[in-house]
Formats: sequence, C-alpha cells, structure tokens
Amino acid sequence: MEISQIEWDVLNCVYFVESFDKILEEVAAPSPVVADVIKTLIHKKMIVSMQWDEAKQDYVRSFIYDSDNMSAYAYLITKEGLLAHNSL
Repeated sequence: MEISQIEWDVLNCVYFVESFDKILEEVAAPSPVVADVIKTLIHKKMIVSMQWDEAKQDYVRSFIYDSDNMSAYAYLITKEGLLAHNSL
C-alpha cells in the first residue's frame, strides 16, 4: 500500500504510544494537516487511538474517538502500519 511522506513521518512517530502534541512536535506540518493524516491512517487501520485508563495506569485502545478533539488521545501503530512503514 502506497503511503505519502507525511503518513510515513506520522507512522515513524507512533511505534510507541504517543500523544497528539508529541506527534505535532516531530512532524513538520500544521496541526490541521497532522490531524487529517491521523484520521486517514486510522481509517486505513494503520494506527489506533488510545486513551489513558486511570484504573489500569496504562493506555488502552479506544474503539471510538472524537475527531474534533484529537489531542484527547494518544496513537499507536498497528501491524498494517508497521508493514506499510517498513515496505519503503
């Protein structure tokens, strides 16, 4: 599957759970662009959204996310994302 340079850059940031703000720091693009790329990668099943679980003291997968509040979530690469990222 073809991915763009900015998609590659975002995937490169999320080998471990990373916040939206941390991804913004590492990817040289404006916030709305990065948000759109993350939404696209979620749609392509290349990354998943994660939320902090106070009870578990760990991040857990969030099966829904608020696309208007991307900074409320963290993100993690999936197997599909790893395969696409490493194919370049």
